[in-house]
Amino acid sequence: MSEKTKDFFISYTQVDRAWAEWITWQLEAAGYSTILQAWDFRPGSNFVLEMDKATKIAHRTLVLLSPDYINALYTQPEWAEAFRQDPKGEQGTLLPVRIRPCPLEGLLAAIGYIDLVNLPEADTKEKLLKGLRRERAIPKTPPPFPGHS
Repeated sequence: MSEKTKDFFISYTQVDRAWAEWITWQLEAAGYSTILQAWDFRPGSNFVLEMDKATKIAHRTLVLLSPDYINALYTQPEWAEAFRQDPKGEQGTLLPVRIRPCPLEGLLAAIGYIDLVNLPEADTKEKLLKGLRRERAIPKTPPPFPGHS
């Protein structure tokens, strides 16, 4: 097996490229190393071989969930390889991030995801980075009293 040299492989579809680039920028600014097709796959390279290499050298695969991602041709093998490496999710090898509302079915539906839909930019960044660290989602303020006041 190849040595893991990158923190994240970003799996996305071209329709969601703006999200992929924004998320990758946030990760790199936070000190993570990444592989992003738009930035790292060179002209003239074989796309399938580059994807295969990315899934082998990245510790984790970040999946950008959207309706287009779910229906895209090449995205399933990308997340399936991360799932194969960690089927119980103990290492967080497969880390879905929902960027647009979309229905999840099959194996992907059973995996918890970071939900970034309709959040302001600052909250999106905070939730993304906390999710990558797999921290508890403790609210900033106490929950309201559920009984009668």
